[in-house]
Amino acid sequence: MVLLAIVALWQVGLWLGWLKPYVYGTPLGVVQSFAGHLADGSLLRHFWVTGVEVVIGFAIGCLFGSAGGLLLWLSPLWAKILHPYMIALNGVPKIALAPLIIVWFGLGMESKIAIASIITFIVAFLQAYKGTQEIDPDLIRLMKSLGASPWQTFRTIVVPGSLPWIVSALRLNVGFALIGAVVGEYISAEEGLGYMVYYAGQLYDLNSVWVGIFSLMIMALLLEAIVARFERSLDMEH
Repeated sequence: MVLLAIVALWQVGLWLGWLKPYVYGTPLGVVQSFAGHLADGSLLRHFWVTGVEVVIGFAIGCLFGSAGGLLLWLSPLWAKILHPYMIALNGVPKIALAPLIIVWFGLGMESKIAIASIITFIVAFLQAYKGTQEIDPDLIRLMKSLGASPWQTFRTIVVPGSLPWIVSALRLNVGFALIGAVVGEYISAEEGLGYMVYYAGQLYDLNSVWVGIFSLMIMALLLEAIVARFERSLDMEH
């Protein structure tokens, strides 16, 4: 309903002359552009390329980031060494890293995957580590009193107790992975939804720009739904 209301207001604004078609596009033009890109296969191709970059980058970053953050619990020394650097990296605008990564990894999909991976790695790492620090100290002391090794405590208490923080990172990283891939496509690419939006903008084809933006929104919703399903499956197991 909200979307329909926005489209209706958009169209009314065009009819009343408050909005200019060459600046904002038109609802009908967006539909026609969508149909055209769908018919020639370009939309599906761009959607697929960005989807692959986002999913692979998201998976790599979240997997290794979460594992790294959790494992720091086993080594307080390494935690003291690495944690400040990760905080500093997290404070760096991620877009600033994109040109360097493209130089290192080239102009293909690899650089976009790398950007998405690095951004999501940092978030997953910090969230997982924070989760380990929120474990009830009494549980840790109880495990020690029962003669459990650090590894046993890690597996039975720390990892399960940190899952809410890891899932929170997954939700955050859906958007960050998309941003990473799209920024990379903006800088240098020949395919992908980010490239599509950038190229259409250069040609002042606002209707195609909206098609690309709506496609990115759909991708974000799909990824969010997958993460939500994963979260529900964890809740059912526990």
